[in-house]
Amino acid sequence: MKFPVPYTLKQIATIINSEYIGEDDFPVLGMNEIHVVEKGDIVFVDHPKYYDKALNSKASIVLINKEVECPKGKALLVSDDPFRDFNTLTSFFKPFVQATSAIASSSVIGKGTVVQPNCFIGNNVTIGDNCLIHSNVSIYDNCVIGNNVTIHAGTVLGSDAFYYKNRPEGFDKLLSGGRVVIEDNVDIGALCTIDNGVTGDTTIKKGTKIDNQVQVGHDTIIGERCLIASQTGIAGCVVIEDEVTLWGQVGVRSGITIGKKAVVLAQTGVAKSLEGGKSFFGSPAEESREKMKQLAMAKQMPSILKRIVK
Repeated sequence: MKFPVPYTLKQIATIINSEYIGEDDFPVLGMNEIHVVEKGDIVFVDHPKYYDKALNSKASIVLINKEVECPKGKALLVSDDPFRDFNTLTSFFKPFVQATSAIASSSVIGKGTVVQPNCFIGNNVTIGDNCLIHSNVSIYDNCVIGNNVTIHAGTVLGSDAFYYKNRPEGFDKLLSGGRVVIEDNVDIGALCTIDNGVTGDTTIKKGTKIDNQVQVGHDTIIGERCLIASQTGIAGCVVIEDEVTLWGQVGVRSGITIGKKAVVLAQTGVAKSLEGGKSFFGSPAEESREKMKQLAMAKQMPSILKRIVK
């Protein structure tokens, strides 16, 4: 998430009421999670296990809960609770704005696009040309939809990321300040849910087709011309490369990559990154041919045991 204008380190420290290490006028251009940070961004870290990763990332400013040696060319914001203060910054730069109509006046809807009754289109949403948005679709603030997109009834774009910190008093939500971006020629089935990025974009690329009742988690990127069948659940920060097929009831854990032209068969559990150009099955996922051999051998075990007993 980039700020509307550059801020200084001192200005950011004032917003969150924190100490800082660096020049007062050190430039701050935005804020992002560790996997998408760029130069000029703030990243937060609140566990010693991840200090080195954050300090050595592309981020220029590290929001951290301990005063440490500041890497050359960077700055630190020292906070007793970086998670809380990251949320404070999200609320400051992307505050919740209550809707005043079913279709916000700030939304932009392209030529030839049809929006069926009972849809909600939030603030600053952009929808391209020749789209069809069926009834009871909810498109939250700041979503971007390309041309020739079809979205079927009951789908929700831009819901909050499922991202919590476990505190003694209960779970504390990390606020979502990112967007959902749907590129051209995408079809999205009924009753799908696609979550906002926390600070970046959850992206569905050109030509991808998504069946009914599919969940896509925050900051996930789905490539071009993918096919995703019903009841598939994809966690956050997943990268699905071009021309991947996920059949029904596939479950994908967070932070992994599925390679180009991979095929994942129905009811597979994907627990680690998968190579492109191959077929996978089972939980945990293995190459489908090998998995089928294992299942065939398992079916023979009773007869083998009978022969052993005799």
